Amino acid sequence: MLKIDIHTHILPPEIPKFKDMFGYGGFIQLKHNHVCGKSCSADMVNDSGKFFRTVDPNCYEPEARITDCVQVISTVPVMFSYWAKPNDGEYVSQFLNDHVAEVAAKSPKRFVALGTLPMQAPDLALKELQRLHKMGVPGVQIGSNINDLNLDNKIFFPIYEALESLNMCLFVHPWDMMGQDKMTKYWLPWLVGMPAETSLAICSMIFGGVFEKFPKLRVAFAHGGGSFPMTVGRIEHGFLARPDLCAVDNNVNPRDYLGRFYLDSLVHDSDVLKYIVKLVGEDKVAMGSDYPFPLGELIPGTMIESSHFSAEIKEKLLSGNALQWLGLKKEKFL
Repeated sequence: MLKIDIHTHILPPEIPKFKDMFGYGGFIQLKHNHVCGKSCSADMVNDSGKFFRTVDPNCYEPEARITDCVQVISTVPVMFSYWAKPNDGEYVSQFLNDHVAEVAAKSPKRFVALGTLPMQAPDLALKELQRLHKMGVPGVQIGSNINDLNLDNKIFFPIYEALESLNMCLFVHPWDMMGQDKMTKYWLPWLVGMPAETSLAICSMIFGGVFEKFPKLRVAFAHGGGSFPMTVGRIEHGFLARPDLCAVDNNVNPRDYLGRFYLDSLVHDSDVLKYIVKLVGEDKVAMGSDYPFPLGELIPGTMIESSHFSAEIKEKLLSGNALQWLGLKKEKFL
């Protein structure tokens, strides 16, 4: 079966010294570690030298990446740089977008690009979105919040409207996790904060009426929707018990939106995978692995392929639903 992984990340092999260009710091760079003249890994560090993580060549060399599935490539969320000055954020986005578009153009049967936007400046984000559309990029990835603004903020509505009108998809990825000051040990920002951030994004878009106002907007959420699927009963109960607090912008029951958005399959538990397929529907879960990072699925699609789903449902989860979300045809990859 064709496999399409909607959740993979990639970096350019060389990242400019944005601090030197813009006159202030905080940007990520790659510091390559060489063996016999060849990069064997690279450290992601900010421009003051603070270490973020080490990545292997498959994070920045397209030829080093796996070949047994189509990869939808998007930047690493730490590269969003929403905190940067608007014009600088636009430049960073353009640099990253040119890179993913070039990778996809060189190997169109292996890679599909998702762009990034300078969301801190919606007018510039719209401009970059139009440029991406002209480049043939089918969608974009954004963070679960934009400088602490949730995704229901009306300043983002023109972006959703443009995505809908351009028939482009949206991938929402957690980043800048809430409560990090209380989670300094045990890798808790990634284990606890990320699932909460994704639920925050989903709830914000539901309660804020985003899906109501933009019914054709195709949105996928990372990590199986984070903690949202396991707390949807509580969310619905809150809506019914306190509409004065929850239904202030949208009076539609949150449960009515199940099946209106996509979740990736990265849940690390076969019973949870079965549950989210039942929850949002067999047409709304698409394979996602978080490749090439350690919290991802080591061999993308393994859990789906080893599941007890029928062959028809497996095909949907492995590629069919991804194609629907991306707005692409299967023939493109054959």
